[in-house]
Amino acid sequence: MILSGIEIKKKLGKEIIIEPFNEEQLNPNSYNLRLHNELLVYDEPTLDMKKENKVKELFIPEEGLVLEPGKLYLGRTVEYTGTNNYVPMLEGRSSIGRLGLFIHITAGFGDVGFQGFWTLEIFCVQPIRIYSGVQICQIYYHCIEGDYDEYTSGKYQNNDGVQPSLLYKDFER
Repeated sequence: MILSGIEIKKKLGKEIIIEPFNEEQLNPNSYNLRLHNELLVYDEPTLDMKKENKVKELFIPEEGLVLEPGKLYLGRTVEYTGTNNYVPMLEGRSSIGRLGLFIHITAGFGDVGFQGFWTLEIFCVQPIRIYSGVQICQIYYHCIEGDYDEYTSGKYQNNDGVQPSLLYKDFER
């Protein structure tokens, strides 16, 4: 079961955190999240899963930034979100997808208990000018059934910005 927009609003400050919250971004069964002006791009031609890969920081100027096809950009949401008792899911908005812009490659599935900013894996089909503050994706919430353990990973919980892959930490165990 997916929460309606009315239920999302009712649960704000209790089981759902969306900061800042703007009622104009609330949809019938989701909430639109905005793109922050900070981006990261990997600085190496070949990425290695077992090591920390170097990144370069970019900022989206007021006049926008043209993204190049074939390049991965890591962005983040303006909004900080958190959940208790619900599984958060992230999807691109259809208007964004119709421009050939992907906002996540595989990481649209959140964990119950996650708190932080969403890192977006941004990829485009053709060159596209993007702008910070645009409502780029939508978050929605599934009910969870049965007993569960809340997300407590030290890798991404309570992040404070765009996060590159921390997969290399899995190899350190």
